[in-house]
Formats: sequence, C-alpha cells, structure tokens
Amino acid sequence: MTNQITFEKNSFSKRLKSMLTIDFRRMFTTPLFYLMVGICLVMPILILVMTSMMDGTVNINPQTGETTVIEGFKNVWQIIGTASSASADAASAGMQMDLSSMCNINLVYFISSVFVCLFVSDDFRSGYAKNLFTVRAKKNDYVISKTLSCLVCGISMLIAFFVGAMIGGAISSLSFELVGTSVGGVVMCMLSKLLLMAVFIAIFLTVSVACKQKSWLSIICSLGASMLLFAMVPMITPINATFLNVVLCLAGGAMFAFGLGYVSDLILRKTNIL
Repeated sequence: MTNQITFEKNSFSKRLKSMLTIDFRRMFTTPLFYLMVGICLVMPILILVMTSMMDGTVNINPQTGETTVIEGFKNVWQIIGTASSASADAASAGMQMDLSSMCNINLVYFISSVFVCLFVSDDFRSGYAKNLFTVRAKKNDYVISKTLSCLVCGISMLIAFFVGAMIGGAISSLSFELVGTSVGGVVMCMLSKLLLMAVFIAIFLTVSVACKQKSWLSIICSLGASMLLFAMVPMITPINATFLNVVLCLAGGAMFAFGLGYVSDLILRKTNIL
C-alpha cells in the first residue's frame, strides 16, 4: 500500500484572502491609519469654527487702501460640496478660489495620498515586499490587496470628515438648511465621493510602486496628480448629485482601478524590487 502525498492548490482566492488579511491587520494596527482618520475628523471642526469666528472681518491693505471682507461658510453643506450650477459658474469664471472651493471635503483626496505612499513605501523599505514576493504572493495579488485596503482607509477618512463637518456645524451654529439640494442629493454626493476615491487610490498606488522606498518622491508626485484632478471633483460630485453622478464615479473608479492596477503589476514585474 502506497501513501500518496497531495498538495493543496494555492488558488487565486486563497492567495488574495491571505494578502487581504495581512494588509488589513497591518493597516488597523499602524498608528498612521488612526492619525489620518483623526485628522480628517478634526479638520472640518476647526475649519468651520475658525471661519465662523472670522466671518465679516474687514482687512485693509495699508499700501493701496483696498478693503477685503472675509466671508465664512453660510451653511454646513458648503464644506461637503457645491451645487452643480455653482461649480459650472466657478469654472467659467476661471475657477476663482474661495473658502468653500478650497477648504472642503475634497482635501481628503490629498491627505489619502500621504497614507498610501507611506503605507506602500514601508513595504519596500523594511524588506517585507521582497520577502513576500519571494515566498508566497504574486505581484497582482499585492496590487489588488493594496488597492482594496487603501480604498477602505480613504473611505474611512471621507466618512470621518463628514462626521466632523456635522459636529463642527453644530458647534459653530451654522445652518443645516438644504439650499439647492435635498437629502437624496447629499446621499448621492457622498456616494459619488466614496466611489471616486478609487480613482485617486489607483493613481497613488501606481506612483508608490514606481517610487518604492522613496516615499518623499511618491508623495510629491501624488500631490501633483491630485492637483490636476482637484478642479474636476466638485463638478463630478456636486452637493445636488444624482444617480448619474454615482454611476459615473463607479465607472471611473473601476476603470482606473483595473487600468492602473495592470500598470502597477507591470511595474513590479519589470523593475527591481529593492
């Protein structure tokens, strides 16, 4: 009687499940995750409270005598987004920047780039990536796992900012009146922003695997890419968003995730891991 030795096949689903377990464990045990989410929670509170205190303040230029009046937020929803008509007017006016167009929830996309770049570069700096690719994982498993884990972090940061905005609005006694939108519009707006995060995560991940240990370089390149897309976000995810905006963001996120995911996998296979 002969003993037959069988080896269990290491399927794609099992490899991916193992990678996701590792990445989520590492993410939820690192202080960086809670620091970033905490910043996104506190930031809107500070913005709304400080701008409410400065609202109506008059500044006079001593050289020209020109006066400037500081205008704060009129209601809480301005920090979440602007109406599609207002976004179009701003675009036609040359994208004139004010508090509502700069200091809003879209800043989270910039902040998420820091997390992705540091989270990925730590894998290459510590030697974890080299050991991982040598003994257990394939490059595409790594890319998919990192995309999903970083996407969860980005979504958590957006939700934290929304919660902080509600708290900040209550503290600063701002109006919660829905002007130019509805409850459904706000829900669609947030869904659009959550889905749009996949576009930014895919870009940041591709930059990070290209720069590897050079986290400073990946952060600079990621912030540069974010600035190119920043002006488009208010138009794609207005506060009066509809189901069409959600579909567009879902399609865009999927396209970028698959397309740039393939590019990231190609970079890892064609370049030196060290």
